[in-house]
Amino acid sequence: MKFYDELKWRGLIKDEAGEDLEEKLNNGGLTFYIGADPSADSLHIGQFPTFLVAERLRRAGHKPIILVGGATGRVGDPRGTKEREKSDEKVVDNNFEKIKAQMKKLFGKETPVLNNYDWFKNYNYVDFLRDVGKYVNVAYMINKDLVKRQMESGISYAEFSYMLMQGYDFKHIFEEYGATLQFGGSDQWGNLTTGIELIRKLNNKEVYAFSVPLTVDSTGKKLGKSEGNALWLDKNKTSSYEMYQYLLNFEDSMIEEYLKKYTFLTKEEIENIMKEQNEHPETRIAQKTLAKEVITFIHDEDSYNSAVKISEALFSGNIKDLSEEELKDAMSGVDTYTIDTELNLVDTLVSTGILSSKREAREFITNGSISVNGEKITDLEYLVNKSNALYNKYIVIRRGKKKYYLVTIKEE
Repeated sequence: MKFYDELKWRGLIKDEAGEDLEEKLNNGGLTFYIGADPSADSLHIGQFPTFLVAERLRRAGHKPIILVGGATGRVGDPRGTKEREKSDEKVVDNNFEKIKAQMKKLFGKETPVLNNYDWFKNYNYVDFLRDVGKYVNVAYMINKDLVKRQMESGISYAEFSYMLMQGYDFKHIFEEYGATLQFGGSDQWGNLTTGIELIRKLNNKEVYAFSVPLTVDSTGKKLGKSEGNALWLDKNKTSSYEMYQYLLNFEDSMIEEYLKKYTFLTKEEIENIMKEQNEHPETRIAQKTLAKEVITFIHDEDSYNSAVKISEALFSGNIKDLSEEELKDAMSGVDTYTIDTELNLVDTLVSTGILSSKREAREFITNGSISVNGEKITDLEYLVNKSNALYNKYIVIRRGKKKYYLVTIKEE
C-alpha cells in the first residue's frame, strides 16, 4: 500500500483539502504541523491516534512541527455545546511546558515545538483585524459546524474569534517555517480550512489539510477528558498498569479499528491477530497486542513488562512478589484507608467502611471472601499490623473476586 492508501485503510483521513494531496503524501518531503491544546498538562488516550499520525508522516519522509496553543489556549475553541471556563494564564504556561516535554519524548528531541503565544502576545488588535479579520467572512465562520451548534446555547466573541487565530497560525507557520500541510481532529475542520483560505488570499499559494476522525467507542462516545473517562499519556497521571487494564478491556467490536489507529502493525499482522482473536476470543490476543504496542511506544518496554507483572500478580494472588513501586501502581485508583493502631481483621473491615457491620465482616471472612496481601483469611482474630504488612506499611484487602482496598498503617 502507498502511504495515502494506508492512512485511508487505517481510518485516519476524514476530510481533505488541496489539489494532489494524495500524491504529496505519497511522495514525502512536506513540512506539516499539528496543534495541541494546553487545557491540560498531558495528552490523553483519545487524542493519541491523531498525534500518532504525526509520527506516521515523519516515518513517511515528511517533516513535523508541533504547535502548542499558548495563545489560543487562553481563549478556548468552541465545543459545539457551551462556553469554556476562562483559563488561568499561569496554568496555560505550565501546561505548555509539560506538553512540550511530552511531545519531545514521543516524537524526538529534534521535533520543533512552537508556542503561538510567541507571535500573538505583541500583535496589535487593530492590526490583527486589518491583517486577518478583513479576509474571513462572518457567514463563512457561522456556517462551521461547532460554531453553528454553539450558537444555540450562546457563544462569546472570544471563542467565535478562535477560528481567526488558528487560521493565522497556519499562515505564520507557512511563512516562517515553510509548512504546507496541517492536520487535526475532525472537530477542527473549520479551523483548518480557515488557514487554507487565508494563505490562498494573502500569499496566493496552495496548501493542504486533512482531518482525522475522532476516536470513539461503540456507542459513539469520545475517548477524551471532556467525557470524564480520560486516560492520560503521562505515566505520573496514569500508570502503565492502569493503561494496561484500560486497553485490555477495549470492546471486541472496536478492537480491529483500534489496532489500525493506535499501532504501527502492518495490515497482514493485524489480519493475523484478528483471525486468532475471532477463533479464540477468550485469549484477548488483540487487546493484549494493543496494550503492548501502545504502552511500549508511550512509556517504554520496562513499563509494559511491569504492567503485565502487576496484572498477573493480582490475578494469581502473588501480591508479595511486587516491588513497592509496583504495588503502589497496582493500587492506584482503589479506595485507600489509614489505620494508626493494631486491629483484628473484623474491626479493620468495619472501621474503614469496607464492610458495614461486624456481623457482615464475620460472614465474609468465614465464607472465604476476604484475602489479605493475596492470602485468603478465615481467622476472625487475624491481626492487621506492621508485622504482616507489605513493606511494613501496606495491607491489600480483596473482597470477593475483584474489589480491592488498600489499608496503610500510619507511621509512628
